[in-house]
Amino acid sequence: MTPAQTRTFVASFLGWTLDAFDYFLLTFVLVLVAHDFHRSIVEMTVAILLTLAMRPLGALLFGWLGDRYGRRVPLMYDVAAYAILELATAFSPTFTAFLILRALYGVAMGGEWGLGAALAMESLPTHRRGFYSGLLQAGYMLGYLLAAVAYYLVFTFTPWGWRGLFVIGVLPALLIIYIRKNVPESAAWREQKRSGLTGSPVIVRGLLARWPLLLYTIVLMAAFNFMSHGTQDLYATFLQKQHGFGVGQTSLVSIVAAVGAIGGGVFFGWFSQRFGRRVAVLVAGILALAVIPIWAFSATLGLLAVGAFTMQFMVQGAWGVIPVHLNEISPANARGIFPGFTYQLGTLIAANAATVEAVFAAHRFGLPNGHADYAKALAAIAAIVIVAVIVLTAVGRFVVPERKDSALTTT
Repeated sequence: MTPAQTRTFVASFLGWTLDAFDYFLLTFVLVLVAHDFHRSIVEMTVAILLTLAMRPLGALLFGWLGDRYGRRVPLMYDVAAYAILELATAFSPTFTAFLILRALYGVAMGGEWGLGAALAMESLPTHRRGFYSGLLQAGYMLGYLLAAVAYYLVFTFTPWGWRGLFVIGVLPALLIIYIRKNVPESAAWREQKRSGLTGSPVIVRGLLARWPLLLYTIVLMAAFNFMSHGTQDLYATFLQKQHGFGVGQTSLVSIVAAVGAIGGGVFFGWFSQRFGRRVAVLVAGILALAVIPIWAFSATLGLLAVGAFTMQFMVQGAWGVIPVHLNEISPANARGIFPGFTYQLGTLIAANAATVEAVFAAHRFGLPNGHADYAKALAAIAAIVIVAVIVLTAVGRFVVPERKDSALTTT
């Protein structure tokens, strides 16, 4: 890649990585925050639900700004917003204030992915898009890995507690300086502007003309998001509550899972460049189904780590195809809105994944001792949503052809 392409990709990758880092901090301290605010785990999952539910609003707002005014400047504003809101979360005086700040954070979180993915995919060499799509999406799990490391360091070596974690969450604001100094505007967007295709009426018409594609992609992204959040958000709680793991063991399994996810995203992104986007998703989904028993029902730390690594290798491997696939099938003049908005509307539909799993664990799959059975709940939900991803991906060819290596221009 050229130096400009490299700098652009680095900015998009870090934006998504640090966005995910800020999001995942909460998943490691749900139990502690619940204790401080005198809430149950089920009540605490509402904070996750609100964050995920507000992401479509951010995708729509920042996506429209990206299509109307360019990708670069809205991306800087978005990074500033999610970093500042993360810092504010550390000083939440009440549970209500905490929920409000997590909802506002969700708006900012929802805006980053669409802008960053469009900026990256429009700038990359066509024949390398698959690999870099996987690497870009792997930034999500690198953020998870960094959150696991931060959780371990803060609770092992400092007296800061969960509020200290959210203070650390302001650090992504430094990325704004890098973007401002090093990242050029998307050449594809500049071409669209010269062609008069960046006005709001043109953008809206471009979306409405493709309404079957829009609806299909939203449903597909709902299944993908339920698969992702259903295998991640309550996993640390599962390890802590059902296996009695402490900070060190929970961090270890989470770090191993994150490493697997990063490897899976890169591998299946590369795989999709060789064999096709949908084939890559189908292979990853089928293998993820096979991993469920060891991921959910292993009894030892070692086997749980193996299961977590393998499950996230497959789940995030399938996700590694999404940045490039959505940008390739997107209407050209709505590429700022379409990938991010459909992704985040899917997130909205799947926003209650952690809550559903927590309720199932406590009330449908309870253990004989009266405790929640997270293993059965996580396994049941994972099986259902992974099958949904496989089926929806397979039937997608009847809605829109795969446009691997298509030109991301005004056509």
